[in-house]
Amino acid sequence: MPEKRQTVATKARDTAKRMTKPQVSKNPKTPELNAKTNAAPDAALAGPKQLAAFEASMKLFHARRFKEAKEQFEVVAAGPERDVAQRARLHIAMCERRIGQPAVELGTSEEYYNYGIALLNSRKVPEARSHLEKALEIAPGSDHIHYALALALALSGDLAAAHENLKRAIELEPRNRLIARQDADFAAIVNQQPFQALIYPEKKNW
Repeated sequence: MPEKRQTVATKARDTAKRMTKPQVSKNPKTPELNAKTNAAPDAALAGPKQLAAFEASMKLFHARRFKEAKEQFEVVAAGPERDVAQRARLHIAMCERRIGQPAVELGTSEEYYNYGIALLNSRKVPEARSHLEKALEIAPGSDHIHYALALALALSGDLAAAHENLKRAIELEPRNRLIARQDADFAAIVNQQPFQALIYPEKKNW
């Protein structure tokens, strides 16, 4: 009989242990509940922090520090406020354009000329024409600028203005006539009047 009481007591202890297991399994959930509870205050702060970060990014943008601004805008774009995030994404695109096309500060006629030639070689004809015209304003007696502008004008279809500038370039430096004969960019119009008479004056006697 004592053995039976001992067995009953043992079973009681085993039952008590089993009863305690569900309580143990609930404990890991408690930190999750606390984590969710603690997450609410952080989320409430995200909006104001996101707006403050956007304003800081705008300062970099206006200071033309586009690479840094882009990095900051990318952080802002990941925030919870949709309107602020959308504005940040728009400014990311603007920063990328600015980074891809850095601002060029020009001052002298040669700087405008060299940049105009680079644009012309890239076949950005309207931009090239604008810079070459600015170069000519600064140095109106430069034959090489007249020549380059004549080429830009010819490529843009303004043949009358192209002829006038090429004529002036040859007047200032006669060697420009020979250069024009060998210039592949003038090949399409070299046999058209009045360019033919200007570039090949000796053909009048043929």
